[in-house]
Amino acid sequence: MAHDPWPQGWCPQARRIDSPNFGPRPPGIPINLALIHSISLPPGIYGGDEIERLFTNQLDWDAHPYFGQIRGAEVSAHFVIRRDGELLQFVSANDRAWHAGPSSWQGRDNCNDHSIGIELEGLEDHPFEWAQYQALADLLQQAVKVYPISQIAGHEHVAPGRKRDPGQAFDWPALHALLGWDQRSFPPGTTSL
Repeated sequence: MAHDPWPQGWCPQARRIDSPNFGPRPPGIPINLALIHSISLPPGIYGGDEIERLFTNQLDWDAHPYFGQIRGAEVSAHFVIRRDGELLQFVSANDRAWHAGPSSWQGRDNCNDHSIGIELEGLEDHPFEWAQYQALADLLQQAVKVYPISQIAGHEHVAPGRKRDPGQAFDWPALHALLGWDQRSFPPGTTSL
């Protein structure tokens, strides 16, 4: 029997925190997209456990005025990469996390069906940490050994006008350089300055 590098869709290098916010993927649809997001709770505040609480439906909606805007949200991503590069996993990559919302990429709607959602702790206009790029590149290099991922896009690319993340501060050329993948794997115009 072949070795499964991600048993049941769980990356061994990630700290596992189970989210209830997921469902089955539609049968027969390959997981071919890595979808990059950014998140911080409250916005611009880093290092707390609010993202974990949001993705596990344990966030105290009254703890900060901003939380009223997202009250009742039941969302998740497969992975979160903290500012120091720590990797968290909330949903098995074999399952459908709830991260993209209404979305379309290269003629395919409902990106949750065929993507792995990766949140970077950060804001759209605040530079990300080098440790995050390194962790993201490592994660993607592992993921392509398990899933037929051939495309990378940002939430802003699959939901233009509705979402802005990971945003203008995300260094696509740096990720391209770290991965060394064909530029056609990236959104048009993102791999060069």
